Amino acid sequence: MAQDFVSELKSGKEIIAGWCGIPNGLMVEALLNAGYQTVTLDMQHGFHDISSVLTCVASAKMMGQRLIVRIPVGEWGTASRALDMGAAAVIAPMINTVDDAQAFAAAMKFPPVGGRSWGPGRAMLVSGQRDPNTYLSSANDNTLAIAMIETREALDNLDAILAVPGIDGIFVGPSDMSVTFSDGEEINQFGDRSVGVIEEIATRTIAAGKIPCIFAILPKHLKLARSFGYQLCALSTDSGVIARGAAELLSEIDD
Repeated sequence: MAQDFVSELKSGKEIIAGWCGIPNGLMVEALLNAGYQTVTLDMQHGFHDISSVLTCVASAKMMGQRLIVRIPVGEWGTASRALDMGAAAVIAPMINTVDDAQAFAAAMKFPPVGGRSWGPGRAMLVSGQRDPNTYLSSANDNTLAIAMIETREALDNLDAILAVPGIDGIFVGPSDMSVTFSDGEEINQFGDRSVGVIEEIATRTIAAGKIPCIFAILPKHLKLARSFGYQLCALSTDSGVIARGAAELLSEIDD
């Protein structure tokens, strides 16, 4: 059984996550087997739905791992359902205001922190906990609510969002940042117009005692993000990994 990535993040360790948009448990198994320490199931821009999340969480459980789910914008009920199915963390996109952050935290945390509804039968089975009171007492600490910061409004409200009880971390999408801070002119991960903002978000998140998280397509960008202090770094996507591996194999034919 691998050590839980949630406790590792809380102890200050760095974690590399896979990113899965293809709704198939075999893809999750392949990414975990390759060495990723967890995988994010993308319901926002990927093709996962409730059924595939349930299947993939089970696939990860078989390998002694827990998963992350990125929900569609504003779907707080889906955040709670992802936890009930056994997800360890949820990323919520477009958290622009304190109200957004409070609604997200309320769906993710049991009282007194939030207002998550009780119904974690599957989550208890996945976690191996049989006693409901034991699960209740530990669930808030053993799951992560990660707010995604993507806009100028969100950046302006960052300190207030970080102060919301139940928000455990901040997630940055560098492509979104490049669109925002180029006023829609370009996609340029870690480009000149956004890299300073990316570093600033890490600094402010760490100062608030929360977990800084980010996506990177290239290993050089992941290394740069780590130099800024980012702990949870998602590297590439499932389709990107397949395309890169296929291209490398095909290139060897002509060597």
